[in-house]
Amino acid sequence: MTGKERKGISGLRIRRVISYVILILLTIACLFSFYILLINSTRNHVDIQKGFSVLPGKAFIRNFKNLMVNQNLPVLRGIFNSLVIAAGSAALTTYFSSLTAYAIHAYNFKGKQAVFTFILMIMMVPTQVSALGFVKLMRGMNLTNTYAPLIIPAIASPIVFFYMKQYMESCLPVEIVEAARIDGSPEFRAFNTIVLPIMKPAIAVQAIFSFTGSWNNYFIPNLVLDKKDMKTIPILIAQLRSADFLKFDLGQVYMLIAISIFPVIVVYLFLSKSIVQGIALGSVKG
Repeated sequence: MTGKERKGISGLRIRRVISYVILILLTIACLFSFYILLINSTRNHVDIQKGFSVLPGKAFIRNFKNLMVNQNLPVLRGIFNSLVIAAGSAALTTYFSSLTAYAIHAYNFKGKQAVFTFILMIMMVPTQVSALGFVKLMRGMNLTNTYAPLIIPAIASPIVFFYMKQYMESCLPVEIVEAARIDGSPEFRAFNTIVLPIMKPAIAVQAIFSFTGSWNNYFIPNLVLDKKDMKTIPILIAQLRSADFLKFDLGQVYMLIAISIFPVIVVYLFLSKSIVQGIALGSVKG
């Protein structure tokens, strides 16, 4: 091996070590906030006010008990409400966005490009712009304090549709669909048995994103949910943080936040195998 080759291998090893160090530092930076959250959930209100601590406290069980016996915070019911809304939204938005993307991708019809452009234009409309009209519509239909206003609108998600459309262009040849049609397969059967299995990585990615977005959503649920038994976790967290000085307990706040992120972590771990693959394969073709 020549000196030039040795120098090249040495340089490659140095770059690899630098890359690993940077990745480790980025990982620590990303996980540090979760570590602080878990540490503070084990400390009482007075200790948290004293400042940062690396070591856990001794108030974990007390914070948990105080949170569970709080009459104004139905935590378990809030978790159930958030799970129903987030899971329902994720299921609807991934299935119907995939179905819409399939219609644009696999069919040629007049006005196809106009429909695609119109859907993309909807992405630019902020939620706050239509919030007032949406709330008035829900009240007129007597759908406030129900799951419907927070789950059914997930059917129309332009962002998820766009991702699914780009993924199909990368990974779903139209010839496969045409072969299924020649074999006499109905369209919905071809979609459910052929297209959806191919779309699994993309569906996993958008499921976790949709679940997390719905789980953390505070704006719309706060407008359409008034009953205590229908409130979601973000509303309960805001309600606990806005308590008066005598009832305010930072230990309970951190405990509730720690409980609220646990289902998201579980869903992420469950779908993590498909996330990297889906992001890589679903990228826009150059």
